[in-house]
Amino acid sequence: MKPGHRIAVFRFFSFFGLLFLSNLLISSPAFANPYEYLLDNGLKLIVKQDHRSPVVVTQIWYQAGSIDEVNGVTGVAHVLEHMMFKGTEKVPSGEFSRRIAAAGGRENAFTSYDYTAYYQQLHKRHLPMAMELEADRMNNLILTEEEFAKEIKVVMEERRLRTEDQPRSLLYEKMMATTYQSHPYKNPIIGWMNDLENMSVEDAQEWYDRWYAPNNAILVVVGDVEADEVFKLAQRNYGAIKKHPLLPINARKPQTEPRQLGIKRITVKAPAELPYLIMGYHVPAIKNVTTDWEPYALEVLESILDGHASARLNKSLVREKHIASSASASYSAMARGPSIFFLSAIPSAGKTVTEMEQALRGEIEKIVQQGVTEEELARVKAQVVASHVYQRDSIFSQAMQIGRLESIGLSFRDIDLMLEKLKAVTAEQIRDVAKKYFNDDSLTVAILDPQPLEQKRSAKVSGELRH
Repeated sequence: MKPGHRIAVFRFFSFFGLLFLSNLLISSPAFANPYEYLLDNGLKLIVKQDHRSPVVVTQIWYQAGSIDEVNGVTGVAHVLEHMMFKGTEKVPSGEFSRRIAAAGGRENAFTSYDYTAYYQQLHKRHLPMAMELEADRMNNLILTEEEFAKEIKVVMEERRLRTEDQPRSLLYEKMMATTYQSHPYKNPIIGWMNDLENMSVEDAQEWYDRWYAPNNAILVVVGDVEADEVFKLAQRNYGAIKKHPLLPINARKPQTEPRQLGIKRITVKAPAELPYLIMGYHVPAIKNVTTDWEPYALEVLESILDGHASARLNKSLVREKHIASSASASYSAMARGPSIFFLSAIPSAGKTVTEMEQALRGEIEKIVQQGVTEEELARVKAQVVASHVYQRDSIFSQAMQIGRLESIGLSFRDIDLMLEKLKAVTAEQIRDVAKKYFNDDSLTVAILDPQPLEQKRSAKVSGELRH
């Protein structure tokens, strides 16, 4: 992501929640017109026509994220994302963004565990320019030692500001490194500081040469366009770029996480005002849209626990028992790797983290012992439908949904089936997944032990947190 913008860490801050559920509830007419093309060099193009306003969103998604990194170069996917704005022979550094801004458009990029994406949103008449610029840097990026030396410092400062100086982000990072034993999700998207300090422009060049190829990319265009014209435009700009010898995403080596055999606990001491608790359970993500059912039950469970005023965690722990000042649930059903179901909370004044953990456990035990009511199920699904009304108004959200599905190896054509699977979730299935996965053998507990804020201020002065 360009300097000053947030890395898209979708797996902790609920990647789905009601948003994902609402995205699934797209009616057939809304998805009746996406057109799919495949260029000879392997580039997949998906176009969705939406003629309500003369605007277009174009996104290029590369099926390479931090999951594809190896030890010693963690963070290189995100570093390369920064370097993609440093120019080509035809478009010097800074010129890409200047041209988009001059056209009245906006543009940015984001890196996740599973993919890296770049986007522009602008008037439809400027689509040819945006596509020409994006295709140029797919194939002709110039990486120099001088530009890399400047940008790696920007990334390191971003890490300091957004992780090391943010106690909850730091807790999450330490928790992920504890939760996963071998899977690359244990590494932060922004990378470990030592790897960033020792990264070279050659590392970024190798990443670019390997992964930035048309046969590893999905081009998504949504807006006031004609599909056949967009295809011709894509063919003209991307068609001559050669493919790389890469396996399709679903044919790459599987990266499975060894089974956890007992509870894990970690305490992180950091300057902070309040303690914080995160509990994470290993759970599955969607791998087979046709046969899977557990991820959908987990999605509905997440929305029963969190996401609206009458959700269980807020109602029970915050409003009734006053044991938490805030409590939430978070789960991502869409991921190339395994997933985690998170419960997190801030204890109320006078309450301890231990009491908070027991209270969260109590809410899960209620699900296991008593299940959920049909009334709760109906309420969640009704809220999902209502929230989707707003999602359909955004061409950017439509493009994001298509890109995310395609980039992890699923398909936007699975939407209808996913909707049916979601509608079919029963109270008994929710109870079953809670009983199966919410146990200590798959649990990691992370606690933020707040230290005096004076330590943080003095450390900044002395430079202890800046080395």
